[in-house]
Amino acid sequence: MTKQRWNTNDIEDQTGRVAIVTGANSGIGFEAAKALAEKGAHVIVASRNKQRGQQAVANIAKAAPQASVELMLLDLASLASVKEFVTDFTGRFDRLDLLLNNAGVMMPKQREETEDGFELQFGTNHLGHFAFTVQLLPLLVATEGSRVVNVSSNAQDLGQLNLDDLQWTERPFKRIASYSASKIANMLFTLELQRRLQDAGVSTIAAACHPGYTSTNLQRNSWLLRWLNPIFCMKPWQGALPTLYAAVSRDVEGGGYYGPNGFRHLRGYPAPDKPAEVSTDADAAKRLWELSEELTGVTAPSLA
Repeated sequence: MTKQRWNTNDIEDQTGRVAIVTGANSGIGFEAAKALAEKGAHVIVASRNKQRGQQAVANIAKAAPQASVELMLLDLASLASVKEFVTDFTGRFDRLDLLLNNAGVMMPKQREETEDGFELQFGTNHLGHFAFTVQLLPLLVATEGSRVVNVSSNAQDLGQLNLDDLQWTERPFKRIASYSASKIANMLFTLELQRRLQDAGVSTIAAACHPGYTSTNLQRNSWLLRWLNPIFCMKPWQGALPTLYAAVSRDVEGGGYYGPNGFRHLRGYPAPDKPAEVSTDADAAKRLWELSEELTGVTAPSLA
């Protein structure tokens, strides 16, 4: 049973473990990276911005002088950057215990594209993390008890995922609907990844989470959210708790979804949550995986 007010004090010693946190230079990614480093894990701050990434590493080191933390550059809007990171990481490390796919973009003012020509939100929030995770799977599977945590959002309740127009080229672009679709994709990816891991009989599991209503840099493109944030939002340290819970709690189940336990799951402490119905379609999850392999050119290895 989930502890009523689970927090960072409940994280067990992480010494000897290796964790990657994408988008760890700010917000909940930074808080998750800091908490894991404070508990002894060697943490990779994966950031596309070198200066902000270096500042995050310095801030973690200041908060926890004993922390083992380093910066590695990663731009999830570039498949070349993803490949470069994976090559560098797998050449240096022989284990990966925790992969926290936290980075994302939220509601640009108009349709933009990644370096590879994908719609920015879908390309970064889903395809970038898909390519990243799939290429790291051999190392994850080789590490006993490893986990993949995909940070989704309760924004998945606000839309649909059109598998015939993932790039928003056949419809008028709607930034909220596009963001929602990318978060549905995060959940479907989690479910299909967990199915494949389970079928292979390995100890690695995949779980998803959401931060409720938390103030982060993601919301800078919405004047309404910027106005509401100081009044209603949780602070990033609390918004990071569902991510950390999904990463380390013994109560987490493969394919599970976790978020705050308060009113409408917007605030509170980590607890099991229920994803949107559209995010639980096993056939859609399988098709999205196949389309993602096609689009990225990254094929999943055998997990047996």
